[in-house]
Amino acid sequence: MTTSLPQCLAPTRAPRRPNTMLPAGSVDTHVHVFDGRYRLSPQRGYDPPDSRLEHMVAMHKAIGIERVVFTQPSIYGTDNGAILDGSDALNEATPGRARSVVAVGSDVSDQELAAMHARGARGVRLNTDNVGGMPIGWDDLPELCSRIAGMGWHVEFLFPGRDMVELAPLIASLPVPACIGHFAYQPAADGVEAGGFQALLALLRDGNTWLKISGADRVSAAGGPGYADVAPLAEAAIEANPGRIMWGTDWPHPNKYDTGLVPDEGDLVDTLGSWVSDPDLLRRILVDTPEQFYGF
Repeated sequence: MTTSLPQCLAPTRAPRRPNTMLPAGSVDTHVHVFDGRYRLSPQRGYDPPDSRLEHMVAMHKAIGIERVVFTQPSIYGTDNGAILDGSDALNEATPGRARSVVAVGSDVSDQELAAMHARGARGVRLNTDNVGGMPIGWDDLPELCSRIAGMGWHVEFLFPGRDMVELAPLIASLPVPACIGHFAYQPAADGVEAGGFQALLALLRDGNTWLKISGADRVSAAGGPGYADVAPLAEAAIEANPGRIMWGTDWPHPNKYDTGLVPDEGDLVDTLGSWVSDPDLLRRILVDTPEQFYGF
C-alpha cells in the first residue's frame, strides 16, 4: 500500500514590488529549489511544488535581491545536486553570486567535501524538523565539525522551537560557527521572555551563533502581510548582536497547504523594512554579514 504525501502549494509567480529599497548586493540567505529532474528521497515528509531556478531568479529580480544562498531541503536527503547545479549556473553567469548549505552523511569523504566547497558550499545543514533532514547522528557531529573547521564551514540548524533550551549547550560548544534558521522556530505568541528565545539571545550574545530572521510566517500567530507579532522577536535578536543577523525569504515556502498562508516575498521585504529603519543596519544584515559569513 502506497501512502500519499501532502503536496505543497507553489509560491506566487508574481510577487509585488516592495516599498522597501534593498541595498546593492543584498543576499537572500535561505532559498530552496525544487526541480523534477532530481530524484526525491523516499524518506521525505512532503511532495514539493514546482519551483525551479528560473522561478527563483524572477522572484529575486522583482524584490531587488542580487545574491543567494541555497539551503538543502529535506526532501532530497544528501543528494545536493539541485542546489549545487543551481549555484554553478548562477556563478558561471555572474561569479560570486551564489553559495550553498548542503546535507551530508557521516560517510562523506574529504574529497566530496572539497568538491562541494569548489562549487560554493560553505556549510552543513542539520534539520530535525522535517522527515529526512537529519542524515547524521548527533554523536557524529563533533567529528564532522573537526573536518569542516579548516574549510571555514559552519553548521546550520533547523529544529522544533521546543528543543532550543536543550540544544543551546551543544550549539555553544561547537568548534565551528553555528547558524539557526527561522527565528529558531520560537513562537511569536510566547514573547521575548520565553525560555527558548532567551536561550537563543544568549547564543547570539556569545558571538559564535548567527540567526536568520527568516520564516516570519512560520512563527507568527497574527499572520501576514505584516506579521506584527514577530517584530519584538526581530528587534530583540538584532539588539542582542546586530552583527550576527541575516535574512532570507524561505522561498518557495515549503509545507504550505492553504493559499492564505503562502507569503508574498514583497510583503516579506517590507516586513524586514518595518523592523529595520536604519539603512546602515539594513545593509549590514543584507550585505555585509552574509558576505563575510558565506565568503562571497
